[in-house]
Amino acid sequence: MNEDTICAPATVPGTGAISVIRVSGGEALPAVSALVKCAPGREVMMAPGYSVRFGRIFLNDGQLLDEVLVTVFRAPHSYTGEDSAEISCHASKYIVDSVMHLLMEAGVRPAEPGEFTRRAFLNGKMDLAQAEAVADLIAAQGAASHHLALSQLKGGFSNELKKMRGELLNIVSLMELELDFGEEEVEFADRSQLSALVDAVAGHIGRLISSFRLGNAIKNGIPVAIAGATNTGKSTLLNALLGEERAIVSDVHGTTRDTIEETLNVDGMLFRFIDTAGVRLTDETVEQIGIERTFRKLEEAVAVLAIVDASQPGLDAGRGLDEVLAKADVSRQKVIFVVNKMDLADVPAGYSGYSCGSENADCGNHIVAMLDGMRHKYKLPANTPVVCISAKKGEGLDRLQAALKDVCAEYAVSSDDVIVTNARHIDALQNALSALSRVQDGLSSGLPADLVAQDIREALYHLGSIVGEISTDEVLGNIFKNFCIGK
Repeated sequence: MNEDTICAPATVPGTGAISVIRVSGGEALPAVSALVKCAPGREVMMAPGYSVRFGRIFLNDGQLLDEVLVTVFRAPHSYTGEDSAEISCHASKYIVDSVMHLLMEAGVRPAEPGEFTRRAFLNGKMDLAQAEAVADLIAAQGAASHHLALSQLKGGFSNELKKMRGELLNIVSLMELELDFGEEEVEFADRSQLSALVDAVAGHIGRLISSFRLGNAIKNGIPVAIAGATNTGKSTLLNALLGEERAIVSDVHGTTRDTIEETLNVDGMLFRFIDTAGVRLTDETVEQIGIERTFRKLEEAVAVLAIVDASQPGLDAGRGLDEVLAKADVSRQKVIFVVNKMDLADVPAGYSGYSCGSENADCGNHIVAMLDGMRHKYKLPANTPVVCISAKKGEGLDRLQAALKDVCAEYAVSSDDVIVTNARHIDALQNALSALSRVQDGLSSGLPADLVAQDIREALYHLGSIVGEISTDEVLGNIFKNFCIGK
């Protein structure tokens, strides 16, 4: 299959002025040269790498289809490591389809999803972790996820793995050398030093595994649960944040029966807002199921927007807060009190706008006292934000977004720390850590060197599977089938 010459649109036809069609393989340049008619002496076949040729493409009946530019890349200095060309034509779907048809008539077959990147991996242009980073880079919706994907694409994660594999290879080679001199009872590796080295590698892998929660949140959106009692304006808030009518809003209690999730990019940070079913006592079976799902979603949230209804008198304003905070993991999660419906509240004299803060919130003394009691009861930080808004009127949302960015600042990712974002990688790391745990046990109990070495080789296998030093066609197929065609 890798000997075929392949082609695919690298851009979506009809969505811009120009479309790009990629061609790669041993016959890429002859096929494109035959298709694109250039001036004498300027043929694509004669072009050096990293050069551009102007030409025209004609249909089989001789009619002009389009005037195009062809960018030439010669092996091994191309994305795939093969001879490649990119045809830039006008973005008409008719033109793109016609060019693809003419290429296929010339013996070039359509590329499969991710086949260009798969060839780049197979030809040694990048390792498997870097190849997966290509898909993450394309899918990145925020500055933080873009930073992580770019760092992995540049080899940051791969370099960490190669360093650890090198240390483990050194250990296992010394142990296997001892086996060659088994009768002489020669010890080439000091067991205490080996144990310390294994401990260091295991600790490093453990830190990478711990980073997955952060990496997963950055990649898929920082999960933020909007929680509170029924009719406190949770769905209205979600709609206001998104700027569209995503959730049904009604005065009827218990309208939201299931969770609704949508992402929003706030100044480069991607948040995944989860609108949950309102919390209340009910005998309605479907609503009870929705409330149970609310509590499950609370567990996965990084931040919780605890909604307070400013239009309600006394303690009624805090309906549902006890149930929400009791289910939330407030030792780990960030809580923001959101005092909603300020447009209906009995605001203090001299009111001039909604303010943000725990001490000066313009939301009435009864609400301030109630929130102070909640902070004390659930041992929340004294500086737990209080944001006063009117979701219906869209007022105070800028302060809410600022508070979210502040409490989730650790997810901005401004350093070059390696953070794991891929579920396949985390599975391999966990398997490697399990093997190293057996190595540690074996070293401490005086297990024979050949048995300890076998566990080290297993750890090496799992680490190698991440970068593709050990891979199968099935693994590669599962990875690249999720790529877009043309990449």
